[in-house]
Amino acid sequence: MSFADLGLSDELLRAVTDAGYTDPTPIQKQAIPSVLMGKDLIGIAQTGTGKTAAFVLPMIDILGEGRTRALMPRSLILEPTRELAAQVAENFVKYGTNHKLSMALLIGGVQMGDQVKALEKGVDVLIATPGRLMDLFGRGKILLTGCNLLVIDEADRMLDMGFIPDIEEICTKLPKQRQTLLFSATMPPVIKKLADKFLTDPKRVEVARPATANVNIKQWVVPVAASDKRSVLRDLLRAEDVTTAIIFCNRKTTVRDLNKSLQKSGFRSTEIHGDMEQSQRIAELDRFKAGTVNILVASDVAARGLDIKGVSHVYNFDAPWHPDDYVHRIGRTGRAGATGVAYTLVTSEDAENIAEIEKLTGMKIERLKPANGETAREEAPEKRETAPRRGRGRKAEAEPRKAEATPEVEAAPEPAPRPAREAEPRQRDAAPRRERGGRGRGRDEERPGQEPRRQAQSSQDGPDEGWNGPVPDFLKYTLGA
Repeated sequence: MSFADLGLSDELLRAVTDAGYTDPTPIQKQAIPSVLMGKDLIGIAQTGTGKTAAFVLPMIDILGEGRTRALMPRSLILEPTRELAAQVAENFVKYGTNHKLSMALLIGGVQMGDQVKALEKGVDVLIATPGRLMDLFGRGKILLTGCNLLVIDEADRMLDMGFIPDIEEICTKLPKQRQTLLFSATMPPVIKKLADKFLTDPKRVEVARPATANVNIKQWVVPVAASDKRSVLRDLLRAEDVTTAIIFCNRKTTVRDLNKSLQKSGFRSTEIHGDMEQSQRIAELDRFKAGTVNILVASDVAARGLDIKGVSHVYNFDAPWHPDDYVHRIGRTGRAGATGVAYTLVTSEDAENIAEIEKLTGMKIERLKPANGETAREEAPEKRETAPRRGRGRKAEAEPRKAEATPEVEAAPEPAPRPAREAEPRQRDAAPRRERGGRGRGRDEERPGQEPRRQAQSSQDGPDEGWNGPVPDFLKYTLGA
């Protein structure tokens, strides 16, 4: 089946051909005819299978007729992240080159002025993140009563990011008689409840079992100690034929630190995470797409829906906390029929996460033992056995010398009396040992008779040589007899 068999217009077919596509993907084959017929749709497919084109292409033909009105968009596409929204906008520009359709992009991190101006002129397609859309709606800058086509993309990601209440409120602002399309890689109960509430007799299109990974992706789990993760990652990057790679981390701080570490090691890497300004994130993505850098260290902001051609490897520096995120992360490679490789570095603390991932995907991921970390852990026990503990070693060496010294002292003739000044160091050394040992029972035994201690102290102080400062005047006078 070709795109011409799906009922698309000639203008749209030319744009698709110019973009280099000839055969539709399974999700596109089943979804496009239903969308053109005006049906509500639930599309479930693994990431990287062409879900975006499955709703963008028929929308362009549907919106080809009609006119726009100020502040009242004719269609609305909701995306969970700015990057996904920008990517969908690029698809509209690419496929709608032969159609005169206006479009506006409402995302956070940029000024509202240009967005408001675009809305005032009227748009056919409004692509927005829920937060910015609700903000402008609350300001009275947008009306949704003329929106007859709604697309909720990456619905499960919307759930993870806490957007479901916003989506429910947005749906109440739209006309009841509308066409709604919902696309997702997974279908948790909350999303199913949302679909049941706001979709009317939807057609369900499922081209793969929910949460299955792409069979074109070779997956590996790499057991490693936490302290060895960076060195093992560097070894993997050097050993593999890496064209372009995305490295995912769970925390934004880890993204920053890991990127700096890779750059110091000579890798051409950059970073993207939620704390960056939108302009920075777009600039770094453009550098990655252009090949200026070939390694992108990212948080999960880049895990969903980003379509970057030629990504050969995905590395999970941190095992994802949610099993669904694993499917989306590794889906950045092996796209459009290409092959890819995915590595996940796993410490002992990640055992439960990996078990949940394997349960969700229904497959056992092969284990790969890196030479670096394993060798270090195998040699460590031998070093611990051969090298005695420092404290015990000193004690063990000191005791034999003490035992050998005792007979020599007993067998030696009685030494001649030494001068008092030579005996002082030995007496002074003995006093601290007696104090340290006398905190317990020994100290209590001396308490009844305090005289021995005072005598010992006076003998340790040496001879009394008198006042060691200026002599007061009253000491110079004596009393008569």
